[in-house]
Amino acid sequence: MACLHDHSCEDHDCSSDFSLYKHIDLSKVSALNEAVQGSVKSVFKAWEQRLEISGGHLVSNEGDPELLVFIPFTSDVKIKSISVVGGADGTSPAKMRAFTNREGIDFSDAQNMQPVQEWDLVENLQGVLEYQTRYSRFQNVGNLTLHFSENFGADETQIYYIGLKGEATQLKRDVVATIVYEVTPNPSDHKTPTDASGGLSHVE
Repeated sequence: MACLHDHSCEDHDCSSDFSLYKHIDLSKVSALNEAVQGSVKSVFKAWEQRLEISGGHLVSNEGDPELLVFIPFTSDVKIKSISVVGGADGTSPAKMRAFTNREGIDFSDAQNMQPVQEWDLVENLQGVLEYQTRYSRFQNVGNLTLHFSENFGADETQIYYIGLKGEATQLKRDVVATIVYEVTPNPSDHKTPTDASGGLSHVE
């Protein structure tokens, strides 16, 4: 689905809606088959900076257009849509597959596993398109893996921006709190044996 507002419109919701950028654990973002180690981190930036290219971009190794991008979050998120700005001359990714809450996926896994959702992409050089998720499938997402299996015919794939629209939850904090609660001994779970008269039994 296209974001129909002009990309230069500062007050349009696109700017604020693509708010998951600040919830990405950027230090742990990684990619397989990137030509420059660590360059994947440069594609995550604020919505209004999505067309800036001075900070670098993600490029696959020459002759192999496939890319696999791992995106962990600092808190669980709900993802409404994804925006991808690729390169020109056939280097933009043409297909995208998404996996949630899976760590350590490699290309073989990505090819053989059933994705949560997949999309046929179009060239989005101006960053005005967003791809809607099946929202009910993108709840409580602790990490997201995006598989770009092919591009539009070039020897390499280039990505300048990946934007995630949605909202953060507090579920990770709640889970931690629940675990702490559950490991705290509950007196009712450790009843002292009693004798037939109802008093405490004594071991001589």
